[in-house]
Amino acid sequence: MLVFASIALMMVGKIESVSVDSARARVTDAFAPILDAISRPAATAARVIESAVEVENAFDENQRLKAENARLLQWKQAALRLETENASLRTLLRVTPEPSVSFITARVIATPGSSFVRTLVVTAGRRDGVRKGQAALAGAGLVGRVIEVGEWSSRVLLLTDINARVPVVLESSRQRAVLAGDNSDQAKLLYLPPESPVQVGERVVTSGHGGLFPPGLPVGVVTSASERGVRVLPNADLSRVEHLRLVDFGLPGTELDLAAEWK
Repeated sequence: MLVFASIALMMVGKIESVSVDSARARVTDAFAPILDAISRPAATAARVIESAVEVENAFDENQRLKAENARLLQWKQAALRLETENASLRTLLRVTPEPSVSFITARVIATPGSSFVRTLVVTAGRRDGVRKGQAALAGAGLVGRVIEVGEWSSRVLLLTDINARVPVVLESSRQRAVLAGDNSDQAKLLYLPPESPVQVGERVVTSGHGGLFPPGLPVGVVTSASERGVRVLPNADLSRVEHLRLVDFGLPGTELDLAAEWK
């Protein structure tokens, strides 16, 4: 009987499709409240389970945040204690405060480098406040120094250029040296005593001598130390630099002295 009824409905649907569609719509409307009522318990159960899972996750997250907050409070107390101690020591030593630092962010628009010169051209010049001698930094550390300033653009001499000389210090051994470029991807250290305890992987930072740069700017990492010399790989990938910060540290010295230092 069901099979015959189905066949009859199919035949009627082919003959009177409009009437069948209307009847189907009325039946669907009639059963919609029932289906909605049936589906509510399932949806409610799903929401209850989801809420329970969220509560459990929130509890675990709350415990983690409490532990992290306790650690941060300990560090906060340590920082406040060190800040007070530092202020007291500065008062006793009559330390001169560091000069204010200002910088300009510029985009690299050209790399007119060759086997004989390694420089970058950036989109900032005299009208933007750029001056000769300003340090050029990327995110990873020191890149070079401004050597030529126009109205709208400037030229930066890279650390790896053969004319570049930067006073540096090895961070662990505190051995002083001069970083010198040779137009390769790495620079070398000059004026190191033969018995200097240089280790591969040791960080190299600026020493602050000569007034070229302030102390502590990251420069690179020692990659090799042998009888042929010590090689340093700059922190910043000089072949992929897209933006630079031209920083004015307010250090004493004239532009002529700075230019002469680089030459």
